Parts: sequence; structure tokens; C-alpha cells
Amino acid sequence: MSYFIVFLSAFALTLILTPLVKWLALKLNIIDRPGTEERKIHKNPTPLMGGLAILAAVVAVVAVCWFGFDVVFDSPIKAKHLAGVLAGAIFLMIGGILDDKFNLRPKYQLVWPILAAGSLVAAGVGIDQITNPFGGVIKLNQWEWWFLTLPSDLLTFVWILLMIYTTKVLDGLDGLAAGITGIGALMIAFLALFTVYYQPDVALLAMIVAGALAGFLIFNFYPAKIFLGESGSTLCGFLLGTLAIISGGKIATALLVMGIPVLDVIWVVIRRIFIEKRSPFRGDRKHLHFRLLDIGLNQRQAVLILYLLATIFGLTTLFLQSKYKMVALVVLAGVMVIMGLILVKNYKGRTAS
Repeated sequence: MSYFIVFLSAFALTLILTPLVKWLALKLNIIDRPGTEERKIHKNPTPLMGGLAILAAVVAVVAVCWFGFDVVFDSPIKAKHLAGVLAGAIFLMIGGILDDKFNLRPKYQLVWPILAAGSLVAAGVGIDQITNPFGGVIKLNQWEWWFLTLPSDLLTFVWILLMIYTTKVLDGLDGLAAGITGIGALMIAFLALFTVYYQPDVALLAMIVAGALAGFLIFNFYPAKIFLGESGSTLCGFLLGTLAIISGGKIATALLVMGIPVLDVIWVVIRRIFIEKRSPFRGDRKHLHFRLLDIGLNQRQAVLILYLLATIFGLTTLFLQSKYKMVALVVLAGVMVIMGLILVKNYKGRTAS
């Protein structure tokens, strides 16, 4: 019951805070106007800064649990870990709001995710081990160099940046990034509650994050009344990536939920750098979710299809052993390739006719 209560609390608080953040964004003129870029497909000016409502709700509910009801976050979540998460989230808020207001150049945008990932590492949040698909675990905290533990801290840093940029790119359709991140948080919560790796504090934190995202979706699902903005889109990946780490390295769970967007990001970066010979930071309409629109689906249909795929592959983590999760990841990669080929073929057929 306590997990349901914190979910509802975060949900309700986000419902209250989101209109206030929307008003603030309008007051500060932090608005996404249509037609300024090829990938901006919305028709009406829409306020940004939605991530601020999500973060405020998460922080408030966690604080009430900690100080008001003496809920103990201790194993594996410690106070210093939560401080690192908060510091990283604040960095993303600052950088994201500045970018939404002033449209920062890519090299300045990159500073804030680096600071966020560095805050986690400095707070001791790290991928200390991963499950060996063939049995046992692989220790990653083998060497110490200065104040770093290698390769754990390096892998943690790269993982968080990958998640941040995946949800940043994913935020192209109304409700897509927030919804898939929420699905990922729910899967981690279920895994923490209903498997042999019982982690009630991880489940509690994941349910808070999921509740806040669900509340935001009321305003963000098509047609969106407010967007995540740079602060919110990066916050989504940061929170999900962090949950995957503190839950004992449930990287496979996050990858199965986020697998198609992650593979899409990797392919797009490769295409832009090695095929099109241009900056990987310059956006376009060639992402998978835009391809779904190009073949005739509307925004709701495209988003619901991607929700369904994320849920199906996420649910596999609840009953598959580690080696079979690897098989599921390979199957997911195959699904991504097949979808990509079909979508490109259909798109070319429609444009040729």
C-alpha cells in the first residue's frame, strides 16, 4: 500500500505543480515555437520547463518520506547518493532552462550532462558489478586511481550520458520520452519488489519517479499543453539511468525498455558522422518515431506503439534469467533493424508515388 500511496502522491503533486510551471514558462517567455526547425512538428507555441514540475514533485515526496514518515533509504540507497542525484538533477535544470531560453550551442549544452554524471560518480553511485550471463558476477571496482574506482566510475559516467542523450533525442513526439521513462521506472520497481533481489527502498524511489511522470503525462500527451524542455528530457534519462544503477546494476532492464531508442540514437550518430559527414548534434526528422509519422501514423498511434514495445520487452526482465535477457536484447536489436528497414522502404514507396 505504501508504494501505491507514494505513486499517487507524486502523481497528484505533479498535477498541481505543472500548471504553475506552465505559467512560469509563459511569464519568462520560455516557449517552443513551431516551424523554427524541421523536427518541430507542433502547431501552436507551447511552454517548456516541464522537467521542473517533475523534479519538484520527486524531491518533495522523497523529502516527506525521509523526514516526515521516517522511511529509511539505507541499503542500497544512502543519503549521499540522494544528494548526488539531487545535485545532478539541479545541474540539468539549470543547463536545460538556459538552453530553452537562449538556445545554447552544443558545446555549452554538453557541460551540464557532464556535471550531472560527475555528481553521481562523486556521490559514490556506481556500477560495481554486472551479472555474468554464464554465471556469477563480473566485478568492476577492481582498481583505484586517484579518487576514481575503475572501470566502475567510467562505465557509470558513460551510462548516464547515454541515458540522458537517449531521452533527449526521444523527446520528439508528445508524451514519448516521459511515458517510456515512466514504463522503465515501473519495471525497475516491480523487479525490486517481486524477485529474489528484494529492495523496498529502490522500489519506493522508482514508484515516486513513475508517479511524477504519470502526472506530467496528463498535460504532455498529445496534444501537449506543456513540453519537457531540455531540462525535462535530460532529467528523464538521468533518473532512469540512476535507478538502474542503484537497484543493483539492472542495466539490462533499462536497456530492454529503452533499447529501441538507444539503438536509434547510436544509428543516428553513426549516420550523421560517417555517412552524412556532419555534426551529430544537428537534429533532423530521421529518427524512428518520425519515420512512424512519415508512413501515415498519427502522433498518438506512434507513441502507443513505442509504449507497447517498451512494455513487452520490459516485462521480460521480470521472469528471464540474465543469459536470456541477453537473448532478449539481441531479439530487440533485430526488431529495431526490421522496423527500420520496413519504415524506410514504405517511406520511399510513398514519396516515389
